[in-house]
Amino acid sequence: MQSEIAVALKVSKGVVSQWLHKAKAHGKPSLRLHSPPARPPAPSEAQRQLIPDLLSHGAEAYGFRGDVRTCRRAKQVIEWEFGVSCHRSHVARLLQELCWTPQQPMQRALQRNEAKSTHWRTHTWFEIYARAALEPRILLFVDESGFYLLPALLRTDAPLAQTPVRKVLETRNPLSMMSAITPRGWLFTRSSYEALTGMDSVHFLEHMHSQIARKLLVIWDRSPLHRNRDVCEYLANGAARHIHLEFLPPYAPDLNPDEGIWGQHKYAELANVCGTDLLDLHCQVYSAVARLRRRPQLVQYLFAGAGLPI
Repeated sequence: MQSEIAVALKVSKGVVSQWLHKAKAHGKPSLRLHSPPARPPAPSEAQRQLIPDLLSHGAEAYGFRGDVRTCRRAKQVIEWEFGVSCHRSHVARLLQELCWTPQQPMQRALQRNEAKSTHWRTHTWFEIYARAALEPRILLFVDESGFYLLPALLRTDAPLAQTPVRKVLETRNPLSMMSAITPRGWLFTRSSYEALTGMDSVHFLEHMHSQIARKLLVIWDRSPLHRNRDVCEYLANGAARHIHLEFLPPYAPDLNPDEGIWGQHKYAELANVCGTDLLDLHCQVYSAVARLRRRPQLVQYLFAGAGLPI
């Protein structure tokens, strides 16, 4: 009989056998055709337009720890606000359609005065730029950073489950560096195997003046290195005739395009470079400096990244 049913319905005998067992166990109604489960409801168009406004309140407004927005958290917010449960991949596509993308946040100090920073970018910068053109002076932005033997990023191929071991010299001594860039794309650097002091700032000012042999207008932050007694004495002893200093607003590193030099070095030029000692690291850094000096357009692009037209 099962064979005849299978032939008549054009199915296999095994399927017919399963049907008969199911009817015997749960009754004939269990063989009726059931509609597929309904698709989970999705946010309506009106709800979709409200999502950016909801997320702009911040993650902590919804009780999450840390003001970081992720797809998982956005999914939870949509479920709380609209009673709609979506898959995380669907939330990711939805955020992309709304022009929200994963980005690395910038850190800003709580002590920062946004009004002063904005005024410096929109007014003071143009005054300084015009002064450098009229006097005339070479305009330079100066900043400092440190390089360590362990790189910012480190990845290497290796056999599965066999983590490679790289032996390095464990030390906290950095390769300290000062750099300066100009709107023309020039790049100047000076390094030290010890922590920088005010006298290093003086030596760097002397180095730039000897290289350029013109009046300078130097812009840097309010670090103690730049307001040190050695710097004040250097200017008072005659250096002020050819070097003029301007300070950035407090807690505003984003106004200094020279900050981008260190990001370019650490996360692009020297990504995954692990020096064996400070001398090897020194060689690697200066090789990266030489490559950047051959790309003045990239140095000039850092001014645009800081929002400073040139």
